[in-house]
Amino acid sequence: MTAALSGDAGRQAPSDTPRADAGAAVHAVVGGDVEVTLVDERSVRYVDLDAAASTAAFPEVAAAVAEFLPWYASVHRGAGSKSRYATTAYERAREAMLRFAGRDVGGDDVAIICRNTTEAINHLAYRLALDPGDVVVTTVVEHHANLLPWGRVATRRYVECDSRGTFGLDELRAALRQDPHPRLLAVTGASNVTGWLPPIDEIIAVAHEEGVPVLVDAAQLAPHRRLPPEADFVAWSGHKMYAPFGAGALVGPRSAFATGDPFLAGGGAVDLVDLDEVVWTDPPEREEAGSPNVVGAVALHAAIDVLEGIGWDVVAAHEEHLARRLAAGLASVPGVRLLGPAKTSSPGDVDAGARHGVPTLATVSFVVEGIHHALVAARLGAEWGLGVRHGCFCAHPYLFRLLGLDRSEIETYRDEVRRGDHRNIPGAVRASASAATSDADVDRLVDAVAELAGGAPSPVAYHQDRATGDFWPESAVPGWSAGDRTIGASCARG
Repeated sequence: MTAALSGDAGRQAPSDTPRADAGAAVHAVVGGDVEVTLVDERSVRYVDLDAAASTAAFPEVAAAVAEFLPWYASVHRGAGSKSRYATTAYERAREAMLRFAGRDVGGDDVAIICRNTTEAINHLAYRLALDPGDVVVTTVVEHHANLLPWGRVATRRYVECDSRGTFGLDELRAALRQDPHPRLLAVTGASNVTGWLPPIDEIIAVAHEEGVPVLVDAAQLAPHRRLPPEADFVAWSGHKMYAPFGAGALVGPRSAFATGDPFLAGGGAVDLVDLDEVVWTDPPEREEAGSPNVVGAVALHAAIDVLEGIGWDVVAAHEEHLARRLAAGLASVPGVRLLGPAKTSSPGDVDAGARHGVPTLATVSFVVEGIHHALVAARLGAEWGLGVRHGCFCAHPYLFRLLGLDRSEIETYRDEVRRGDHRNIPGAVRASASAATSDADVDRLVDAVAELAGGAPSPVAYHQDRATGDFWPESAVPGWSAGDRTIGASCARG
């Protein structure tokens, strides 16, 4: 195999013609035709409706990685052909990330390649050199990744949500105008719980009017919509946008990283080291100590190319269609309650947000009356081959508000968890679509939930684990036996 060092590594145009017609998946993913065995020993095609957590790879992403692997080598540190090729691929991926975030290559911004959004936000929280008295404005809608890092280094001021799980520009402006003046607004571009799309461009404009820079947590936004180019900082993950190879990005002004110690210290981040002195190199290399994830960067570059090749208008149209179908279908099931803004309230109401002017992704969280959320998810997986998420989705404050829990209820659950009992942790079930989701996939979910909510008997009994809160079928079917149960943390933790 040979390759031109001046060219891209593994760059391919999308091989499938994008589909914009209603009902069709926009693009295939690796593993989209996998069949799984159910507890009644039937085999069915697995339907992945957990894209808000992670997505499978686009075929082009897998192909780009396979093409690059024979050329893999250490970047920035070798004179050989493979090292030069790998370095070129890595830096071209960085350029693609800048363009993806709406920035000029060679301009005032840098793209720092991280593991994921969580690491990116922790990285920024460290590098802004905040004091405990400094204020970071954020919202109760956030994922824990955009809450916990700020609590370590600064004082958080929250924008509350209403009963629908949304907030408005007036509430945001009021929080920004309080004293002391905020150092940063940290806000999500899309909720991982309800799929709500805050008016991010208007939010950024309001913050800038008040003289406050903005970080956008774009983990959920990046696979579905263009990133907001006016954000001062933006962070996202490859594993949610069809590049599950362990790379994400933090994009922001070079000046934010030009002075001070980097988040990680080590080789690759320095120009000169003596036993009592270090001269750090310039960003972005200053922020990427250690051997970087070159394969992950190549994969993320390929995913960016595929999404932009499909076209954001096609992606958005597919998303909006599925959002309507998901919400309308689940809302039509007696005993099912949808959480969040502007969901359908009757079988004939299929706007899923348009009537109220509240746009959402094709992500729906719901509860089934009388059935524990963990049992709903377990039965959907074991009896119907549907992959969904349950729990609080790493957004506990937000979900507690959507569920309408009061302080005493939360304290009761907290006391139980401290005693090691996770059985009663509140939560919901979440179904989230991807570019590979079709109408048929959505309909399978709706039909299965209707059977569950209607009292369909299970072919097996289920046991709830006290330590995790998860339910597991009592079955001898391979894949579902006690010996097949994966050891690990609860599905509901986060």
